[in-house]
Amino acid sequence: MQKKVVIYSSPTCHLCKIAKAFFAEHNIQYEDKNVLSNAPNRQEMIDKSGQMGTPVIFVDDEMMVGFDQARMTELLEIS
Repeated sequence: MQKKVVIYSSPTCHLCKIAKAFFAEHNIQYEDKNVLSNAPNRQEMIDKSGQMGTPVIFVDDEMMVGFDQARMTELLEIS
């Protein structure tokens, strides 16, 4: 079953680019919410995570601040 993946990102964020490349490499569909150009997305990210920096990634109900490839592999159950 496909997990729901949402990334709150900004175009200049290095870790956001790494996370998106990881998703592409593993054919993971995700919703990208730009927080730089979209104030409601930014506020939603802050409300959900308490964080001002990107990326903030949700896999179903699990939240990751930043990008940890080993943990993401575990959350997405990638072999």
